[in-house]
Formats: sequence, C-alpha cells, structure tokens
Amino acid sequence: MLHDGRGNRVAVVGGSRIPFCRSHSIYKNCSNQELMAAALSGVVNKFDLKGQTLGDVALGAVIKHSRDWNLARESLIDAGLSPRTPGVDLQRACGTSLEACAMIANKIALGQIDSGIAGGTDSISDAPIVYNDDYRAIMLDVFRARSVLQRILPWFRLRPSHFKPLFPGVTEPRTGLSMGQSMEITAQEWDVPREHQDQLALASHVKAAAAYDAGWYEDLVVPFMDCEEDNNIRRDTTFEKLAALKPVFDKSEDATMTAGNSTPLTDGAAAVLLASEDWARKKNLPIEAYLTFVKVSAVNFINDEGLLMAPVYAVRKCSEMRIYAYRTSTSTKFMRHSQPRPSLH
Repeated sequence: MLHDGRGNRVAVVGGSRIPFCRSHSIYKNCSNQELMAAALSGVVNKFDLKGQTLGDVALGAVIKHSRDWNLARESLIDAGLSPRTPGVDLQRACGTSLEACAMIANKIALGQIDSGIAGGTDSISDAPIVYNDDYRAIMLDVFRARSVLQRILPWFRLRPSHFKPLFPGVTEPRTGLSMGQSMEITAQEWDVPREHQDQLALASHVKAAAAYDAGWYEDLVVPFMDCEEDNNIRRDTTFEKLAALKPVFDKSEDATMTAGNSTPLTDGAAAVLLASEDWARKKNLPIEAYLTFVKVSAVNFINDEGLLMAPVYAVRKCSEMRIYAYRTSTSTKFMRHSQPRPSLH
C-alpha cells in the first residue's frame, strides 16, 4: 500500500472460511476448487454479491493439480460472482493468502479497483500424484508420433519401475528437511522448552473450543460437507496427555516437538472482501478494520537461520513503518497547527 497519505484507505469488510479439517478426513474426496468455491460462496452470500462484478479476485494454493491452472476464475464463477470478475492465481508458499491480500489491497490503494476478494485453499488430500520423467517421456513420444509404428515403438521402453508414482514432497528441496524437522532445529537453537510448547498447544485447543461454544465463529465459518466445526480441535486433551507423547522429528534427548504440539496437516479454504471506503459505504457494508502495512522478508535457511524465521523480520519492518508513519503524521499536524494565521487586513 501507499504510505504517503495519498493512496486510498483499504477497508477490510469481512471474510468467510470453511471448517479446517485434518487431511484425509472429511474433505478427502474434495478438490481445491470445491474447497475454495465454498469459502468464496460464504463471502458472496454474506455480503449479497451474487452476480456482481468485483475489481479482482486473487487466490492460490501451495499444492495443486495442473488442471487447477485457472483456479481463481473457476472458483469465483462457481461461487456465484459475475463471470466478468477477473481472477488471478498466485503462490508464495505459506504466505500465499497474505500475498493475495497485499495484491488486492495495493490495487485498491492505487485506485485501480474499488473492491476485490483475496483468499487461498490447500488440500493434502487432493495432492497431485504423477509418474516419473521416463514414463512421461514415453507417453509424450507416443503423442508426438505421426505413424502407427512411431506410436508403438516407445512402449518397448516401458519398465515396471515406471509405474511407481511420485508423491508431492513435504520436505524443503534444498535441505531435505520437513517443516517439523526444521522447526525442531529452531526450537533447540532458541531454547524453547518442551513444557512451553505443550502449554501453548493446550491453550490453543481450549481457546478454539471456547470460541466455538461462545458463538464467535458463527458469522465466519460456513458449513461444508456437513461439517460445522474444525475437526482438528481436541476438546478432551490435557497437559498430561500432551506431555506423555514422544517427539517425532528428532529422537535425541533434546527433542521437543511431538504430534500434540505441532500443527496437523490440514485441508481448508478462506477468503476476505477488501474495498475502498467509498465502495463499502455505498453498499452499506461494515468496515471491520483497515489493511495498512504489508512487508515480505526472506532468510538464508540453508546454512544460517531457521526455515520459518522470515515472518519475524517482516513483522519488524511493518512495526518500523508504522512508527515512521505515526511520527510523520504527528509532525505534519504539528507544522500545520503551528503555522501563523493570515492577517485579516
């Protein structure tokens, strides 16, 4: 967003999501498009956007099929928005949905559009499974063939090993470590004790369950596949149960991370409506907040810092920008107030 005071303010009108469910459970037969369309439908119905044309829709998924090359457009049409609404796919690993928010917000701030939806979806249950390159080469040679003989010959290269599928990896390609393994290293490096991790995990389950019981999610989570609540909330867990679990990412004495204090693999989708103040007010829509500062950062996770340390730097940059903007605004107001008034004669 523009931070010089000349850009349009970006209003957060509101959002919607489907329940987050453990992979290979309730959504095991659902596609990324179905998940995303359901979340978008929640926004469309909530703010009466059926058949309306928005400025843009940006969303993405970390793991998706080649068939989902136009995921945003297909999902927004399924959700009931006008087919005249543009859509764009993007990806920035775990920050995909936040990057979508930044993209839509920047366009609103610049006056390119006055409204848009940002979102994202992910499903380990709908992970693409492909065959190895040798088998792919055979099939492509058959496709390129111009005669019957040319179509037959490539199949003589076929071997049993070609039928071994390649599953999408959950490891970082340069280090070969999973996210859990990487964070185990970070936890040990920063001396985060097992007890504190278990306490945080327990508090997360307790607070999530309490929020549902209090109705906090009623206008945010839309039912999908007969599911109304995140199924990865463990209402019956206790600190003693968490403490009894064995570490899974490291077998050494210093290991701290378990299946209980680590994030489960989850399927789900969410979306949020962003707009200019004028657009929201003309539509008589509420303004929940304003999106003001966005920063991205990266770290050398190969041989320097932890894989997931980048947000620390991004948040710090946002804080610094906020302080600078506040000081600049205060200084400007002081200068305006301290200017002498023009004489009346």
